[in-house]
Amino acid sequence: MTEKTSAIKDIIRSLGLVFGDIGTSPIYTLTVILILLKPSEANVMGVLSLIVWTLTILVSVEYAWLAMSLGQKGEGGTFVLRGIIIPLLKKGRSMVFVTILTFVGVSLLIGDGVITPAISILSAVEGIVLIPFFKETRQTTLIIIAGIIAIILFFFQKKGTEKVAGAFGPLMLLWFIVLSLSGIISLVHNPHVWKAINPLYAITFLYDNGIAGFFVLSEVILCATGGEALYADMGHLGRKPIIRAWYFVFAALILNYLGQGAYVLRNPHSTLNVLFCMVSDQSPLLYIPFLILSIMATVIASQALISGMFSIVYQGINTRLLPLFKIDYTSSKMRSQIYIGFVNWFLLISVLFIMYLFKESNKLAAAYGLAVTGTMTLTGLFMIAIFYLRKDVLKTIVAVLVTLADIAFLVSNTYKIPHGGYWSIVIAVIPLTVILIYSAGQRKLRRSMAPLDLDIFLVSYNQLYEALNKISGTALFFARGIKKIPSYIVHTMFMNNIIYEDNVIVSIATLDEPFGVKGFFKDSPARGLRTFVIEVGYMEVINIEEILQKAGIVEKAIFYGLEEIATNNVIWKMFALLKKIAPPFIHFHDLPSNKLHGVVTRNEM
Repeated sequence: MTEKTSAIKDIIRSLGLVFGDIGTSPIYTLTVILILLKPSEANVMGVLSLIVWTLTILVSVEYAWLAMSLGQKGEGGTFVLRGIIIPLLKKGRSMVFVTILTFVGVSLLIGDGVITPAISILSAVEGIVLIPFFKETRQTTLIIIAGIIAIILFFFQKKGTEKVAGAFGPLMLLWFIVLSLSGIISLVHNPHVWKAINPLYAITFLYDNGIAGFFVLSEVILCATGGEALYADMGHLGRKPIIRAWYFVFAALILNYLGQGAYVLRNPHSTLNVLFCMVSDQSPLLYIPFLILSIMATVIASQALISGMFSIVYQGINTRLLPLFKIDYTSSKMRSQIYIGFVNWFLLISVLFIMYLFKESNKLAAAYGLAVTGTMTLTGLFMIAIFYLRKDVLKTIVAVLVTLADIAFLVSNTYKIPHGGYWSIVIAVIPLTVILIYSAGQRKLRRSMAPLDLDIFLVSYNQLYEALNKISGTALFFARGIKKIPSYIVHTMFMNNIIYEDNVIVSIATLDEPFGVKGFFKDSPARGLRTFVIEVGYMEVINIEEILQKAGIVEKAIFYGLEEIATNNVIWKMFALLKKIAPPFIHFHDLPSNKLHGVVTRNEM
């Protein structure tokens, strides 16, 4: 395979994995905006100009240039920004502030992950009513069809998408080609719409409409939803394929939006979906294939977002912000292909609830935008801090200007809060609450467990090791580090007198970097006692048993601690419930069950 062929394949692959969300926004964006505005030439030209420059500033500049210039090895996402900024800061309140912003950013992304499949699939299914035979289809029927598609999509997550993922890129390539062609055909009749590229139309629109024009931005932002995926998915594909694919996607989106604008100027009284009406008028015979393609495109967009949610939650687990939810590996070739059942069913229930609650994609747009603009604003703030601390003056200035635009869109979206936008916040609050309770609970649990200092532990260990008859073979114990010995190891050795000839304490250290796995023996503090450290990047999916075998460790038994939490505090009861839902550390990493020995420790919280 030549380098050029490989590059083209990577670009096509990125179309299916990265651009589904932003690529399907033409289905509903202009339609929703024109509910608020009269389709006059001044309004249409102003809105088109706003769309063009929103895509340019918030996607091309903020993500394709600024955000994607960050990262050590081509990775991206909220956790990566935190990993870059933490070493640049002095310890103290600023680090706590950055951590809290990270919590909020991750929660907003998960909130976005609920609304995106709902609005995408529902808006595509609503195109059915333009087929003459199905003209009288009730909205309830459309919701049921959209719900069935969502259920099938989420049901197949556990099976893995490896076999069908290869078709995602070519299908999205076809989708963007069709978007471009339909836009060009429409533009032929109204070529003067090209003038909307001039930012003066956007400025004039905002000036003439005042506060009403400002709140229109809350709907204009729909054209940029999914823009954050350019950076978030960079670790899977690399920077170059995504940037090159964006050039093509950007052109396709601009052509289609301008084409939709030209169609509205010719048909100002059309009240149905602009994109579907435009394609139906252009070629009635091809409308049904186009509708099927649009539904497939929204399914692909939803699939990419679901996979992204699994990846984000896994990063949260690795960085100890989230419980150890059970993970299944859906590919025998790629260990990074994962499925998290708890996340999958939470998303499905939320998506179905949102569809039922809002009933129409136009109404659903009222809840869409807050999470997206919140995420973009946080990304902008992180970038300002990073570029400032790195003394990159040009990028700092540009990041400040872009973040001001983000804030303008965010403030505009507050208009949506009483009209259903609060659901976006409610959904984001759920993962944020889980993160805050779990991280606080873990800190309190560690303090209450009172681990033993290594020096004190070694005094009793050395006496027992010499006095007792030792069990032959190697025993593994897991601990956060060697300086503090967990109470379950103390109970196992000193109270139950279980000491093996070779005792290895394994600790897993999560690096500030996203990638890299290294296992090594650190030291041997006493006879028959060794320490083994596994250093792992927070985006890595590791196989502990494989790492141990490579280091020559063939264990006979694996001991691990189980915490039984006793509390009357409501918050800590919720923490205890999270601990029960999530599997123990040992099961999470799929270590051999025939070697496992759990040691229960009761803790008062």
